[in-house]
Amino acid sequence: MSLDSGELGAPTSEVVASTVLEAFASYEKALSDHDVETMNEFFSDSTEIVRFGIADEEWGVEQLRAWRAAAPPVPAGRTLASTQVQLVTDRSAVVTTLFRYPGRSLLGRQTQVWACLGGPVTDASSWRIVNAHVSEREEQR
Repeated sequence: MSLDSGELGAPTSEVVASTVLEAFASYEKALSDHDVETMNEFFSDSTEIVRFGIADEEWGVEQLRAWRAAAPPVPAGRTLASTQVQLVTDRSAVVTTLFRYPGRSLLGRQTQVWACLGGPVTDASSWRIVNAHVSEREEQR
């Protein structure tokens, strides 16, 4: 059965991608609000998750939570551009986005692998980040 077909009542890829985007937007709001508890909830509760940050790396949920507890908030005014959701399967997706902060010449790049770890794929609360990578580079003009 094709994910795009909608056969047998299966959600279309557009619906699943929209749901992942909804989860991503909620994560971004928590990030901007420095809501550490909510940010932690968006990551899989697994020892196998990996997050590479700008100047840090976390291996497993305990390292991630410890880092989040000590990390400062992201600078105010974060804006996103070119956000894309690529479905890998009907229960996994890769979200990529660019980000900028006012007054900084750096261009941020963020990649997250999301997995639906329980519940319906059309419920944003079913999706969790299982891998993430963040980097910055000088913006080319």
